[in-house]
Amino acid sequence: MGVSTSTVLAINGVRKTFANNVALDETSLELTAGSFTSLVGPSGCGKSTLFNVISGLLRPDTGSIALGDRDITNSTGHVGYMLQKDLLVPWRTVLGNITLAAALTRKVTAQDRREAEQNARRYGLGEFLHHYPGALSGGMRQRVALMRTLATNQSLLLLDEPFGALDSQTRLDMQQWLLQIWADLKKTVIFVTHDVDEAIFLSDRVIVMSPRPGRVVADIVVDLPRPRTLETLTDPAFVDFKREVLRLLHRSSS
Repeated sequence: MGVSTSTVLAINGVRKTFANNVALDETSLELTAGSFTSLVGPSGCGKSTLFNVISGLLRPDTGSIALGDRDITNSTGHVGYMLQKDLLVPWRTVLGNITLAAALTRKVTAQDRREAEQNARRYGLGEFLHHYPGALSGGMRQRVALMRTLATNQSLLLLDEPFGALDSQTRLDMQQWLLQIWADLKKTVIFVTHDVDEAIFLSDRVIVMSPRPGRVVADIVVDLPRPRTLETLTDPAFVDFKREVLRLLHRSSS
């Protein structure tokens, strides 16, 4: 798919400390509309801190966040945010969980339910609409959680290790499923993962971060052709990208 060259997100000199410990050093990034960017780095390098600043849940010590032409620093409600834990409400059906954001902020409308049903059916959840989370597999629960994130109708999605707890086969299935949704809906995605293969397979860019205090040490453009397939994983160019990311991660942690 073609990617716009317009900047949709600008992170400018963001720094965050906790009790005099620098979690995230000055960080600046720009993302173009419709792009898929992954953040990789060791635990504690500030990836989730950066997400919390972008989403407005944390106030940065310095710096700013701009979404298009709007300064959204310290303000919430501008992004879709999905965590590793699905956090599904056990007493709500799949349909009820997908429309949860609307239920929490206003009354769920017939249009909310219609759009939720359409997306659920389009992306493989149609037969589970009236099931409860306890009856779903881990992969299905994450599908519901992503549908709930999409239902916020935000152009920017923050996905924080959403597939980290899944087995390898389910994880690969979910990666391909996510790429299909991304290609269809043209959302801008920032994806946190510890899995280098996952980062390269999904992304247009891989941002490598250093150990705490977290900072960007490399911004790698992944120019592998799309759509990505299973054959991509054994392409010599994929292996070259993986070797480079692993080298940078090892160097930054040594």
